[in-house]
Amino acid sequence: MKKVVSVRAVCLFIAAMAALLSVARVAEAVNCNPLELNSCAGAISSSSNPSRTCCSKLQEQKPCLCGYLRDPSLRPYVNAPGAKYVASKCGVPIPNC
Repeated sequence: MKKVVSVRAVCLFIAAMAALLSVARVAEAVNCNPLELNSCAGAISSSSNPSRTCCSKLQEQKPCLCGYLRDPSLRPYVNAPGAKYVASKCGVPIPNC
């Protein structure tokens, strides 16, 4: 009986590690470069509707937003009302990091 329990525990551990590693690979695949969001600049500054390209890039950069918020030079841009408006229109929530 103990052997069955330990085999199950090992299997669960391996499954959990595989899930964590797959998430890490997805995060690694994203190029966290705020310049990728240049297509959003017009919509952010004028509070106009963002383009499809802007929303697509914002979706791609979603895993990077916490890093941008931690960067003192980028935080004001991410927290700007225009940026929050664009994120809302694109369906990308600004994370609480």
